[in-house]
Amino acid sequence: MKLCRFDEDRLGVVIGDKVHDVTEAQSQIRAAARYDMKGDAVIAALPTWRKRIEDMAAKAPGVPVNGVKLLSPIARPSKAMAAPTNYRKHIVEMRTRTDLPPEATNRLPPDIGKAGIFLKSNSAIVGPSEGIPLRFPDRINEHEIELVAVIGKQGTDIPKAKAKDYIAGYTLGLDMTCRGSEDRSFRKSIDGYAVLGPWFVTADEIANPDDVTVTLTVNDVLKQTAETKDLIYDIGRLIEFASSFYTLYPGDVYYTGTPQGVSAVKPGDVLRGKCDPIGTFEIKVRAHQAGL
Repeated sequence: MKLCRFDEDRLGVVIGDKVHDVTEAQSQIRAAARYDMKGDAVIAALPTWRKRIEDMAAKAPGVPVNGVKLLSPIARPSKAMAAPTNYRKHIVEMRTRTDLPPEATNRLPPDIGKAGIFLKSNSAIVGPSEGIPLRFPDRINEHEIELVAVIGKQGTDIPKAKAKDYIAGYTLGLDMTCRGSEDRSFRKSIDGYAVLGPWFVTADEIANPDDVTVTLTVNDVLKQTAETKDLIYDIGRLIEFASSFYTLYPGDVYYTGTPQGVSAVKPGDVLRGKCDPIGTFEIKVRAHQAGL
């Protein structure tokens, strides 16, 4: 099943090139959820609500996907986690760059276990329709396409062998970054610098997430190709590692790492991310407007 959020916080099931509105299910789930719950109520409720949501979608008329405004498919993650330097060719790429501050290239341990993962602010999360409001045009702002795992249930100290039992599904993400000497999470948590989309795909639709291809084009020019079989820490190991530090909650999102090919973007650029089992999103880069 493919779930999207669109327009004014509506919930839809994507079937082919149509969106079928099931917002009533979302309303009922949220009404029954505790205000102080950690995580996303809709993702937490999916195991018990999925059949009802599918039945509602079957009865709802479809509207073209290209006629709605796609938001982040996850409304309320408790955290957005991200794996740095999880492809060997990207590590080499970053270490050999001469256009970045030395501290940005010298602090690249080859093992995530030494580097640690990092967090992106929830306020940085946007969907494809919202665009990327580029700040600091005098600095290098770059794209990083990634497969994103969405946590489905609460867990901590999760062994790798059971890690995928905790995954609700997958989406695509752009870990946008403003290069500089500041802390990584600080530079990567600018408004609009955590793109998610086009929708959320339940885990049963992807037979092996450790063997899918993710691509990114900028203005129709191919820039990045990620083969998740090349991840240094595969998805199970990533979840094991994160959950040794954190409790994971339904709706938490986990950016699994970007491959080589990162490049600078500027206002007016159009970025297109694609993964065949998930779909394709398009997002535009624009200049940040001060005070808005």
